[in-house]
Amino acid sequence: MRVEPCYVKQHPPMAEDYVSHFSRVQELFDYDPRSNDVWEQRVRFLDRQSGPRADRHQLVQALSLFNQRIENAPEALAAIRSLEDERTLVVVGGQQACLFTGPLLVIYKAITIVRTARRLSRELRRPVIPVFWIAGEDHDFDEVNHVYYLTQNLDIRKIQVDHPTGKKTSVSRIALNRPQWEEVVDQFQQSLMDTEFKAEIVEKLAQLAGRSTTLVDCFARIMAWLFGPQGLVLVDSGDPNLRCIERPMFEQFIAWSREMNEALWNGKRKVESLGYAAQLDLKEGSANLFVDHEGERTLLYRDQYGGFTDKKGHVRFTKQELVDLAKNDPVRFSNNAATRPIMQEFLFPVLGTILGPGEIAYWGLLREAFQLFELQMPVIVPRLQFTILEPSVQKQMQTYGILLERALDDVQYIEHKKKAWLEEQGALHLKDRFDHVKRQVVELYTPLLDLVSNIDPGMRDLGKTNLDKILKHITFLETRAMASYEAQFETALRRFERIRQNVTPMGKLQDRVYNVFTYLNKHGQHWLTELTEAPLADNRTHHILYLS
Repeated sequence: MRVEPCYVKQHPPMAEDYVSHFSRVQELFDYDPRSNDVWEQRVRFLDRQSGPRADRHQLVQALSLFNQRIENAPEALAAIRSLEDERTLVVVGGQQACLFTGPLLVIYKAITIVRTARRLSRELRRPVIPVFWIAGEDHDFDEVNHVYYLTQNLDIRKIQVDHPTGKKTSVSRIALNRPQWEEVVDQFQQSLMDTEFKAEIVEKLAQLAGRSTTLVDCFARIMAWLFGPQGLVLVDSGDPNLRCIERPMFEQFIAWSREMNEALWNGKRKVESLGYAAQLDLKEGSANLFVDHEGERTLLYRDQYGGFTDKKGHVRFTKQELVDLAKNDPVRFSNNAATRPIMQEFLFPVLGTILGPGEIAYWGLLREAFQLFELQMPVIVPRLQFTILEPSVQKQMQTYGILLERALDDVQYIEHKKKAWLEEQGALHLKDRFDHVKRQVVELYTPLLDLVSNIDPGMRDLGKTNLDKILKHITFLETRAMASYEAQFETALRRFERIRQNVTPMGKLQDRVYNVFTYLNKHGQHWLTELTEAPLADNRTHHILYLS
């Protein structure tokens, strides 16, 4: 394994400015990540913090129960116990519970969490543990129920598991039956090429899926298998035990609902005044909380009478009724994208949070919302980004002069290089000849068209139609001729396609599409462990990961 830095511009623009031009966005965040003493600043705030804070002992109990149930490693269970110590801090990041861990970016986020916690623990000389926040409370099943892989024929295929009920329920509550798990494991097995590692991987996934009920269960078990020995603590945001600890914060969200929404809209206006597009979809009158109603996760809004209702007005609560529900049955509540970061801050002493580019952009709206609850945004650390380059793909890129940084910055670049290569082989001359013939036809036909129009003006339209047909026939012949010409270079064109499908599949960065098991199946698991310890450039830099 070899890792090299390369520059790839971040999207959206706010994320690029956060990592490269922080002065442009400093009004939106509490800490400058480039400040020499940024971590000491954050530690001082956490040690003297007066804002709301969860009971550590209760938190340790809830985390222990969940991590024991998913069979997390002893190192992770020891990290949980260390939270009893008031000096212990947390580096946290999270993602939805995707099928078989979903796209590579999930794995890279976990690696960034582990690496950052380890480094800060060493530098600050106090315990810092890595925590992965599984967004099990989310209800968008279609976002997490699938995984993509690349076939031998260079087609991108999708494996997915269907929603068993169709209800808008938190993913952590959607139970899948045994035949569903068996079918999706079988599909996944068929997607993997035969290698020395395949049998072990498939057997392990089948075991973990067989002991799972929900996508959250399976996701957590796989992440515990891959990163538990690194001390990674898993937390399900939809865990009922966690909900009971969150009770006081839900009460505050209800009490300060109007002020919270105003703070978010102020954040949106600030972001837009700096020239950025707001990445959080704010809704007028939103309470920024969900409540479970008849088995469905329902977003609440404030009504004109000071109470709360759903969007259609079918569910209604007075303010006191909602507060009482939060006290007596907090399991029915869940956070949205705006309240989740604040709830995370309430639960954990968050030293730093690991975010992807899109998350950095939407967190730019949240500063005033944090301040409303006497909190500060934690230090934001950009998620490490990698593009895996295997030897055969690397060799083909060198053959055709394809630069990885250009390809990652412009998804059309590889297509342009392919066309340029074809032209160099002589295809340009063929196209020029057809273009020349078309021009000659027009030049010869135009005087004839003028002549017949003088005889009968009504024949001009007929003549134009006839000319169009002639040109279409020439274009048809050109298309067929080009296709036959390109067929002579089928091997080269397949290489271009292989490069494109490996580097920018579906017009996206590789880490947003492919699953980690494609690469674990080819290269084993050792590189994943090495990546948590390898010396790297800072997180502002994309990396090329050479696997052999």
